[in-house]
Amino acid sequence: MARPVTLFTGQWADMPLEDLAKLASDMGYDGLELACWGDHMDVFKAATDLDYCKKQLGILEKNNLQCFAISNHLAGQLVCDLNNDSRSDCFAPAELAGNAEGKRKWAVESMVNTAKAAKNLGLKVANGFTGSSIWHMLYSFPPVSSDMIEEGFQYFAKMWNPILDVFDDCGVKFALEVHPTEIAFDIVTTKRALEAIKHRPAFGFNFDPSHLYWQMVDPALFIEEFDDRIYHVHMKDAALQTNGFRGILASHLNFGEKDRGWDFRSLGRGGVDFEEIIRALNHAGYDGPLSVEWEDCGMERVHGATEACEFVRSVDFQPSNVVFDEAFDDKK
Repeated sequence: MARPVTLFTGQWADMPLEDLAKLASDMGYDGLELACWGDHMDVFKAATDLDYCKKQLGILEKNNLQCFAISNHLAGQLVCDLNNDSRSDCFAPAELAGNAEGKRKWAVESMVNTAKAAKNLGLKVANGFTGSSIWHMLYSFPPVSSDMIEEGFQYFAKMWNPILDVFDDCGVKFALEVHPTEIAFDIVTTKRALEAIKHRPAFGFNFDPSHLYWQMVDPALFIEEFDDRIYHVHMKDAALQTNGFRGILASHLNFGEKDRGWDFRSLGRGGVDFEEIIRALNHAGYDGPLSVEWEDCGMERVHGATEACEFVRSVDFQPSNVVFDEAFDDKK
């Protein structure tokens, strides 16, 4: 049986869930990965109100859709972000604008409630970000000591271990989307993040190839390195556009601007090798959803998300349980 194809609702949070669910069904999706903003999923309600959970799931069921995961990236980012400055004021309640530590405290409560909400929804995975207190040290000037970096990983462990305790209590796994601005953004930092929390099973990954690809990290190799920690999968494409003029750091240009050195693309229209990703997922034994995170500044989103759903179905395949030439073995 093919893996279910779902749509992450984060880029569609401007639409009421009732409208989006109907649209996603019409576009051919099997389910929705509900973002914990807009009106799609309120984790503070879902953590305590089973009727609210039933209502949100009922919207999906009415449109023949399933839910395999919820995602709380925005709150997660605030847990370890160093500054929690004005850029993230819209991530938290309006009354916390400008209050860095107030936003952090709210974020921790939000992630605790994300675990409880997932349990009440009957889910085993919740995705999100962690934030990072050391991302601004990526380029080591002014000079950055190894102790400073180690302090960042220890701060991550200090902030997230109590949250992960609640995930354990709820029987839910947290899946970090390995991503720039997070404590883990490539293979090396992912290994170090796991070491910081002593490899506890509650912490794994929402695999997203697009953010690895533009860093020139092999996405399939990431799956091979962390094959037992792939708890959820985003399907997302990107294009490298470096040409001697455009730089990999994107030149402070917004997505979609022509002089960026990389950008996101609709699935199948970028450079990510999804054939190798599916093969790596098969070797890892991953049988969960393939969730489309659709972003492409150069394409109308309904058209793009519709063709993305079709693309995922076309690229996915089951592994074989036999070696092909066993058919010629006369001893069997």
